[in-house]
Amino acid sequence: MKINDLIQPFVFLLLVGAVTPLLGGYMFKVFSGKKNILTPIFGKLENLILRVSGVNPAEEMNWKKYLWSLLAFNFAGFLLLFILQVVQKWLPLNPQGFGNVPFDLAFNTAISFVTNTNWQAYAGETTMSYSVQMLGLAVQNFLSAATGIAVVLALTRGIVTKLTDNLGNFWTDLTRSVLYVLIPGSVIVSILLMSQGVIQNFSSYADIKTLEGVSQVIPFGPAASQIAIKMLGTNGGGFFNTNSAHPFENPTPFSNFIEMLCILLIPAALTYTYGKMTGSKKEGWIIFGVMMFLLAAGLITSMYSEFSYNPALNTAYNLEGKELRFGISNSVLFSTITTDVSCGAVNAMHSSLTPLAGMVTMLNIMLGEIIFGGVGAGLYGMLIFVLLTVFIAGLMVGRTPEYLGKKIESLEIKMAIIAVLIQSAFILCLTAYASVTESGLSSLGNTGPHGFSEILYTFSSAVGNNGSAFAGLNANTVFYNIATGIAMIIGRFGVIIPVMVIAGSLAGKNKSPVTSGTFTTDNYVFAVLLIGVILIVGALTFFPALSLGPIVEHLLMKGGVLF
Repeated sequence: MKINDLIQPFVFLLLVGAVTPLLGGYMFKVFSGKKNILTPIFGKLENLILRVSGVNPAEEMNWKKYLWSLLAFNFAGFLLLFILQVVQKWLPLNPQGFGNVPFDLAFNTAISFVTNTNWQAYAGETTMSYSVQMLGLAVQNFLSAATGIAVVLALTRGIVTKLTDNLGNFWTDLTRSVLYVLIPGSVIVSILLMSQGVIQNFSSYADIKTLEGVSQVIPFGPAASQIAIKMLGTNGGGFFNTNSAHPFENPTPFSNFIEMLCILLIPAALTYTYGKMTGSKKEGWIIFGVMMFLLAAGLITSMYSEFSYNPALNTAYNLEGKELRFGISNSVLFSTITTDVSCGAVNAMHSSLTPLAGMVTMLNIMLGEIIFGGVGAGLYGMLIFVLLTVFIAGLMVGRTPEYLGKKIESLEIKMAIIAVLIQSAFILCLTAYASVTESGLSSLGNTGPHGFSEILYTFSSAVGNNGSAFAGLNANTVFYNIATGIAMIIGRFGVIIPVMVIAGSLAGKNKSPVTSGTFTTDNYVFAVLLIGVILIVGALTFFPALSLGPIVEHLLMKGGVLF
């Protein structure tokens, strides 16, 4: 390992910390309805969109109306995207003449992009036309990300307000997220990516002769615009099958750096926005610090494993499956970030990671992707663990659990437990079923513990709304398209619904005054407790499954056995 391999991740994470208050402060102004730097540009457009849509931005919603609007909007998005795929061959902007997408794959893909998962059981350059890529997939990249932001805003208002049932207006939150955050960011990032050579055109694919004289088809398309929002919105679905390992998606070290930075920008900044909305920046920084600590712990473990001697291959460094243009360090950093942040974009083969590094990527997802997590989703997932920590700490010292002055009672804890357990249960149950049935085993690319890891990663990624894969498993089968589709729905809305119930319950409560006996949540003691609860409640749930997969594979690799 060279010193540069350590400097690059350090500089990267330092930059994330520096940008967090800048972007977080801007988003606080946007979502508080205050004048911001883009108000002169988008203010009138925002009013026009809401007026044409028949939305009164001053009209607030209770949790039921907010949730109903969210579910209805996402269901409409699913139907539209499904229809676009199954009539693809009759739509314009299809220079390659791609046929209609099969129903089971269309079902899976529509759910995938609506739930911000972007799980891809297909190769984009050989399956989806330009019209479906732009009108369907790219649009949902914006809307699914905005939905996650809306949910965390509603939860934050529930924590902050008192004796009310108002949580804001879903349509206003959605519009502002897209107009003021996602679109401007995507325009800037698209231009930066195009400057590095990422393609953006509507040309037909080119047939060329390689230096060896072999014919090769070179795919084109409007890639830069979709890559920008897939990163900023923590979606992750690649325009091309090999995702950010493709030179048309990620041509240079600078483009690689931009793409990694974009994955973390909004999820990290939302912690600062949360601190501003609650009136305590320290609350936001404590959550940011916990997330960064867990990210760093996973990154260090992965780096150690990838740069360690491999007795099975007799190599000092593990170059298999890495993006050699950027090196092991950048491949490992990318794999850690993309699974921490519910993105799913990849610039290396996760299946080729060493067993311990592969375990880190799986564990990042299994924790609910709360280590920054998806846009909005990571923060409201972390707040679920915050409530559990407050409750457990209250039980230990014999005090009534409170968070920011709100009493945490049985309803909140029941909903928090549901939100945590529903993901764990579906990951483990679906993995168990696929591991003992012909339909689940028929797609494996490897045997032994690595084959089990392929299945475990698949359902972890689907339920966790990540979208990356070990890729040795062929997921484009009827069984996996339907099973992972259901898993993605549960993983997304099985958490959102309890979160909205909690938001409504907290909003109706009064705030207790701060006393000498109040358990504070803006210090390092609470941060340590929170990390402990995350690891005990989250990580230990999956220890038996991980023991059957990456842990035993690691031990066998040390004995010179590979799968």
